Amino acid sequence: MHKITLLIHCADQPNIIASVTTFMASNDGNIVYIDQHVDREQNIFFMRLECEFASSLFSLEKFKHLFNSELAEKFQLKWKIYSAERKPKMALFVSKYDHCLYDILGRYNSGELFLEIPFILSNHLDLKPIADSFNIPFYHVPVTKATKHEAEQKQLELLESHNIDFIVLARYMQIVSETLIDKYPNRIINIHHSFLPAFVGAKPYHSAYKRGVKIIGSTSHYITEELDAGPIIEQDVAHVSHTFSIKDLIAKGRDLEKIVLSNAIKLHANRKVMVYNNKTIIFS
Repeated sequence: MHKITLLIHCADQPNIIASVTTFMASNDGNIVYIDQHVDREQNIFFMRLECEFASSLFSLEKFKHLFNSELAEKFQLKWKIYSAERKPKMALFVSKYDHCLYDILGRYNSGELFLEIPFILSNHLDLKPIADSFNIPFYHVPVTKATKHEAEQKQLELLESHNIDFIVLARYMQIVSETLIDKYPNRIINIHHSFLPAFVGAKPYHSAYKRGVKIIGSTSHYITEELDAGPIIEQDVAHVSHTFSIKDLIAKGRDLEKIVLSNAIKLHANRKVMVYNNKTIIFS
């Protein structure tokens, strides 16, 4: 049994769904999931589809070629087809905070996350014992003003040599370079400890405390060159009160950070996220 996931978007027009489903059926496919959305303001059609093929002769490359020639060119589709059996490879970038790392590795170890983690990279050595306890290779790549370019080249070498599909910044406290962003567009996931677009920057809990907010939040988003302004994948909030100290806000917020980041990783790894004009479409 072969299973694929198809993601498409294009200008909205008649017969897209009918044409795609007919194409799947004509190639002996059995559709097990389909969902679509139309952005009326932009007039853009989005669709996610999962399809199974029982034939042992099924060829993914041949199927992609047929899909492109028979449908993609006709409707001017932007599309991607993934083999559902292949686990994407995720690199973890961390610094000194361990709460998100522990949560991700615990879920990974239990089989909750459909992915592989070839390595963990950090600009500090503090979290190496955690990587060792989970038997995941750990690379220490220090970053200073003087070594930033050298560190970036080392990061790229590791990512390419391990065929990494996407990167997760699990409280990695360094600004990611434009080179890395260009290499992995909409494939670098960050966790920000506020409900964006509120309280961008390095100390959002302190800003929230000074403002006297009644809810705090956490946001997972794709990295772009503009700080904390990339397409949002997942968010959540928690109620707080005037009795909360900054320490209380941080403790409450870290629980949110773990859940929000793990949910964003699941959505991305399961190919349920589409990005268009700095916004995301999240399929169920």
